[in-house]
Amino acid sequence: MPIFYLRRLTGKERTAASNRHLGYSLAFIAGAINAGGFFAVGQYTSHMTGIVSAMTDDLALGHIGLVLDGLGALLSFICGAAVSAILINWARHRNMQSEYAFPLMLEAGLLLCFGLMGGTLSLRTGLFVPVTVMLLCFIMGLQNAIITKLSHAEIRTTHVTGLVTDIGIELGKKLYWNKTHHIGDKLHVKSNLPKLRLLGTLLLMFFSGGVTGALGFKHVGFISTVPLALLLMLLALVPVLDDMKSIARRYWVR
Repeated sequence: MPIFYLRRLTGKERTAASNRHLGYSLAFIAGAINAGGFFAVGQYTSHMTGIVSAMTDDLALGHIGLVLDGLGALLSFICGAAVSAILINWARHRNMQSEYAFPLMLEAGLLLCFGLMGGTLSLRTGLFVPVTVMLLCFIMGLQNAIITKLSHAEIRTTHVTGLVTDIGIELGKKLYWNKTHHIGDKLHVKSNLPKLRLLGTLLLMFFSGGVTGALGFKHVGFISTVPLALLLMLLALVPVLDDMKSIARRYWVR
């Protein structure tokens, strides 16, 4: 990938095109982590709706241990989103180019740890649940917050329910028959085709990533997430290097 493209993809200055392209990449990675993670930990780690619903069922059935498992996963996801917001705002207040790339680099590092140490981490427990579950939920929260903040909540890469809902809304608009209202009428119903293409592509990338992640983990195990971590590092590298060069220049000037 050209340096200029990578700088625009994850750098501070955002465009609609760079948001879309980054969203596609992160949707693929999220799908791979989510599906591959299911083989590793036995649950989908981006699906907070399912986790919270399972907690209510388990509480009603008196399965307190499972409730605590769900709570640990939920808190890990929240912590990931919170850390992402902290890092982005910290970098933004210092006018850094890597305000979005820095959290992505953190995600890459954590995913690399999961790929290289997943077998060991799965035997350790922290906050009621295995560390692997906490780590994947933290990563999913971290990533979802990154793309939510940089796109002003227009793009989500782990929240497929929202994607499918918005696709249904736009299809409903497309199929609606405007019998009496003219195009200029404020009541005229018109679908947003660029948005529909964006949502459909995000869904397709998440699905493709899911198939890739599931097959990868099935055949080679935890190590299958290492290429995903390296891809994230590549996406985030240029803005991080830009900031490192800027810091180095200020240091030598002193």
